[in-house]
Amino acid sequence: MPARRRLARSLAALLAVPLVLVACSGAPTPSPAAESSPAAESSAPPSAPPVPTGGIDPSTAFTPVSATTLTTPAPVTGTDGKTHLAYELLLTNATSAPLRLDKVDVLDAGNQNVLLSMSGATLGASSNLVGAAAEEGAPPPTAAPPVPGAATVIVWLDVTVDGAPPAALTHRVNATMTTPAGDRPLESTVGRVEVSTAKAPVLGPVMAGGPWYASDGCCVDDSHHRRGLAPIDGRLLVPQRYAIDWYLLDDQHRAWTGDPSKPTSFYAYDKPALAAADGVVVDATDGFAETTSLPDPPPIPPIKETVGNHVTVMIAPGVYLLYAHFKTGSVAVKTGQTVKRGDVLGHIGSSGNSTAPHLHFQVMTEGTFFPTDSTPFAFECFTVNGQVTERIWDDVLALQPDPVLPYTASTDTSQRRGQMPLDRNVITFC
Repeated sequence: MPARRRLARSLAALLAVPLVLVACSGAPTPSPAAESSPAAESSAPPSAPPVPTGGIDPSTAFTPVSATTLTTPAPVTGTDGKTHLAYELLLTNATSAPLRLDKVDVLDAGNQNVLLSMSGATLGASSNLVGAAAEEGAPPPTAAPPVPGAATVIVWLDVTVDGAPPAALTHRVNATMTTPAGDRPLESTVGRVEVSTAKAPVLGPVMAGGPWYASDGCCVDDSHHRRGLAPIDGRLLVPQRYAIDWYLLDDQHRAWTGDPSKPTSFYAYDKPALAAADGVVVDATDGFAETTSLPDPPPIPPIKETVGNHVTVMIAPGVYLLYAHFKTGSVAVKTGQTVKRGDVLGHIGSSGNSTAPHLHFQVMTEGTFFPTDSTPFAFECFTVNGQVTERIWDDVLALQPDPVLPYTASTDTSQRRGQMPLDRNVITFC
């Protein structure tokens, strides 16, 4: 048999049987003959030779599940007062046997305290096989999806802590492997990741006043931003993880009145978007047509037209602000231009992959909207007016028979400073 095939088969055997037994049984149970007794102690050699390690850490082992993360978790304070770490854990079944994912714990890698534990329906609602996201309107899952051999499941994580985050995180995965001999439980601690020490940029208003509805925001809801997994240039990315779609509401909590097929029926339409910080424009694109299919979603455009007419401003090395879906002909700046906080960049429209007039805003690590990573941000000052209480996807917002959004007023209208609006908050900038 060729050496390569022998190695592959031996690894498969190791993954399928011995590791499962070790992982589920913990430390080996001593046999009766090996249990401590005076006779045994007196017969032991005075000094046993050291156990060979092979030059590797004694904890090193083959694992049936491999893990990786898609970003460096970065802390930000949300409007709930918690420190949020939103990121993704990819778990690959490295065997040929099916796995059932039973539980995922996120641990402080330093003291091993459990920061987040998910199982059952909670884990089911926070995971899906890569390439098999849940359909809109589908009933909530009661468990994580089965993971076939060689398949990968993505777990969408929002770890929250009070105060400062830990320096690093790791993940304890409990699963059940289905084999011809029956189900076998296994446990692996995988996917250690350092937590970013960078502070989220604190920004000025991106629009004036309010009330502005933060749709499809961070961190735990199933939205096309938070769970927008995209294969770009051979890499899996979540390029809009922290993005927010902003809609202006009236005093009855409506984003539009009248005929929703007309952009002018939306309160956000043609409102100015403002530079949230001093910076340099690295991309100013205009000339894309606005959506003509309102209130129905438009056909998915080519990748270059995804964000339509837009402006990207660099405010620090590796920190870029993206303003997207501007009204055609409204972009007010040029590439290379220096802007000051509060300058008008353009006017809100519905160009590109847009289902209704709104401002798409996010912070990126690159000067291009694809490929990039999406990182958190906070605003210098705003108040929370209330909360839209139901998940209404952007692509059906204008198709609602009643434009009044389900809404609960906030009991805390004090000024928020250095916080990030969470999904479906309704806020007014100071």
